[in-house]
Amino acid sequence: MATSQKERVNVEGHELTLTNLGKIIYPETGTTKAEVLEYYAAVAPFLIPAAANRPATRKRWVHGVGTTSDPGPMFFQKNLDDSTPSWVPRVTIQHREHSNVYPLVNNLATLTWLAQIAALEIHVPQWQVDAGGTMLPPDRLVLDLDPGPGTGLSECVEVAKLARSILQDIGLDPVPVTSGSKGIHLYAGLDGTRKWEQVSAFAHELARSLEADHPDLVVSDMKKTLRNGKVLVDWSQNSGNKTTIVPYSLRGRAHPMVAAPRTWRELASPKLEHLDFTAVMERVKEGKDPFAAVAGGHATSHSNGGSRTKNDDGGPPHSHRAGTGAAGVSTAVGGAALNPRLASYVDKRDPQRTPEPFPAVEHQAGSRPLQSDAEPNPPGGIFVIQEHHARRFHLDFRLEHNGVLASWALPRGVPDTPDKNHLAVRTEDHPMEYAQFAGIIPKGEYGAGTVSIWDSGEFECEKWRDGKEVIATLTGKPGGGLHGTRRFALIHTGESPSQWLIHLMKDKPGHRTVLLPDSRPQPIGTPSYAPMLATSGTTADVSSGDWLFELKWDGFRAIVSGSGGKIRLTSRSGIDMTPTYPELADPRYWPDHDFVADGEIVALSKNGRPSFELLQKRMNLFKPGDVERARAAVPVQLMVFDLLYDAGSHGGADLTSLPLSERREKLAEFRAKLPAQGSPIHVSEILEHDLDDILASAGELGLEGVMAKRADSRYQPGRRSRSWIKLKLERTQEVVVGGWRPGSGTRLGTIGALLVGIPDGDKLRYAGRVGTGFKDWQLRDILKRLQGLDRPDSPFHDIPAEDAATAHWVSPELVGEVTFGDWTGAERMRHPVWRGWRPDKSPDDVERA
Repeated sequence: MATSQKERVNVEGHELTLTNLGKIIYPETGTTKAEVLEYYAAVAPFLIPAAANRPATRKRWVHGVGTTSDPGPMFFQKNLDDSTPSWVPRVTIQHREHSNVYPLVNNLATLTWLAQIAALEIHVPQWQVDAGGTMLPPDRLVLDLDPGPGTGLSECVEVAKLARSILQDIGLDPVPVTSGSKGIHLYAGLDGTRKWEQVSAFAHELARSLEADHPDLVVSDMKKTLRNGKVLVDWSQNSGNKTTIVPYSLRGRAHPMVAAPRTWRELASPKLEHLDFTAVMERVKEGKDPFAAVAGGHATSHSNGGSRTKNDDGGPPHSHRAGTGAAGVSTAVGGAALNPRLASYVDKRDPQRTPEPFPAVEHQAGSRPLQSDAEPNPPGGIFVIQEHHARRFHLDFRLEHNGVLASWALPRGVPDTPDKNHLAVRTEDHPMEYAQFAGIIPKGEYGAGTVSIWDSGEFECEKWRDGKEVIATLTGKPGGGLHGTRRFALIHTGESPSQWLIHLMKDKPGHRTVLLPDSRPQPIGTPSYAPMLATSGTTADVSSGDWLFELKWDGFRAIVSGSGGKIRLTSRSGIDMTPTYPELADPRYWPDHDFVADGEIVALSKNGRPSFELLQKRMNLFKPGDVERARAAVPVQLMVFDLLYDAGSHGGADLTSLPLSERREKLAEFRAKLPAQGSPIHVSEILEHDLDDILASAGELGLEGVMAKRADSRYQPGRRSRSWIKLKLERTQEVVVGGWRPGSGTRLGTIGALLVGIPDGDKLRYAGRVGTGFKDWQLRDILKRLQGLDRPDSPFHDIPAEDAATAHWVSPELVGEVTFGDWTGAERMRHPVWRGWRPDKSPDDVERA
């Protein structure tokens, strides 16, 4: 790598400016920033699978690590700052008191950017997030073997062997990693079926067992006074809140050491020592990765074929490969007939050398009859678009067709405007199992590099002419790269069978398909968007930067979609609310072109203020007669605050990639098309005043608070973001009802108090007893709703005996909302007051505010 002080580079299509390349980062070895960048580029194919889809915390040494006697200052960083490039993949994690936006080290460009800002150490948890940013169960277990005074690496090796023996007895084969600091990290891949609490409890019990059997060598207690002459088996890093340095990460020590995966044969050597970055760079040149057994554990489970046997002449083992004979008859994998479309795929790969899936027998014939070239409207199927960090970065675009995944490589990705086509290179068909594949293809193998899923879902096919043309409408997952639904044409353009173009087509109203929560396709002409979510905060969070302020409306969130003159209202959880609020779905009040808007349904009291209590009388009504009676008593309004899609907008239909300031300009144009009078549809105003004055006015009006949104924020469907901050004037908490206590006196025969909690694993964490705030009609309504949910045992982890007395337990299925004063030391709400039900939320949505 060049050692000039500044260099502009393109990494996977992203422009980065690398600065101070000659700067000394490790003074004792003279290691420069250029060498750090070179190291991370070399280990990227191995580090990225170990870190991918895991929120990353970073340790930064912007002035260098210093020396043993004079260490340089270190900055521990969780949240991404404003200077982060927009293309860095990220996830928002809600913690107990706040939320943080973390980077996901999913590609070389992100890893290069981290090295550029001197984020030498990368730490990740033992769990990943899905495409929507939801925390998944842990997929690996880790034990940190930390030598105490009087012990060293050799004692850690001894403990590692003891732990390995126990783990192997239960079917886990761990991989050791010399930490680059003092001890050894021991990792084992898990199947992702256990919660982190269960994994942590098992790791704790394992540490205790080792201590009980080897008290002179092992300690499981963190107290430093107990660690002399012993190795601490630190099990705590399996907590959902803890992180461990990712394998292949540099260390911010005086020497550029590395957390290096090792083999058990290496651990048996008396010359075992920690490795520095030069030694690890030499190791990765061979393409061998001891950690692949953990990082790619799930990917390997998709492989089904390709057992290795000896040649008939007694030669070395080889893999079964498939091809076609002179008569065009397909050969076999493991004795099963192979779809001839997959012959090229199988011929290019060795199942003993790559974790990629091989075709399973049950998929060979395909799930649909073969389609002729003349068939005008094939039915469609599943699709997947994968990021492929091979020799050159590209996306792999795959559509189900005749029992396989027809595949194209897109060197420049999918086009984001109809005005510009991108090259598409037709590649070999892939087996259906490839739709779930994510992992690392080893160096030296066909397609070597890292593969991850960029988006996936189902598509509706308008035309499929083999070798000539494909037109399909793809509907991706919430948070996926497509951001909803897109219509593409693939067109063969040259003499070579591989030369195609991909074109983003204009929308075709009435022919889109959106997958609803019940997975039944419903026709609608606009993309499907999950609402972007805000984070609770304080005025200090919005003290710097360019923020836009609007009132926080106290109601139910609604995504409004218009297509072909039909209006549909969808709740945050995907429930169709159109029948419940027909006055808001009247086409007279909306433009006649396709659109998607975001807003809040509110009911106004006589004094014109939003009333959550009144809105309760409109919820969960579907019968026309019930709706009309409630509508006459409690009319509702819709406050629109964002525009996500507008077919009538100049400059394109999808607006989510635009900054909020530009989306608000589009919303102003949209507003001009709405009726001026008599409409229940309104646009939430941006308030051009000092924030303190806005908050004071909101308090005087009895409103819930103020929303602060960064002017440059993009709309992130289905994700919680620090770009939107809720500034509440009173504390509110969503809760799950787990039981109730009968009333007495004037409440005899109804509810005395509700017992509520917050989901915590497979039960609820008790949050308190709610006995005030109920109207008489609400008490009757609550009792009616709880009927049929009875259960014999408590759904709480830790409810006090005095609160459990006389309690009736119910299944934790219903969500409500309360106001309260503060949290007590025992994590109970002080003076909670009932506000009402939240039918737009599920228990999985409930977190501690």
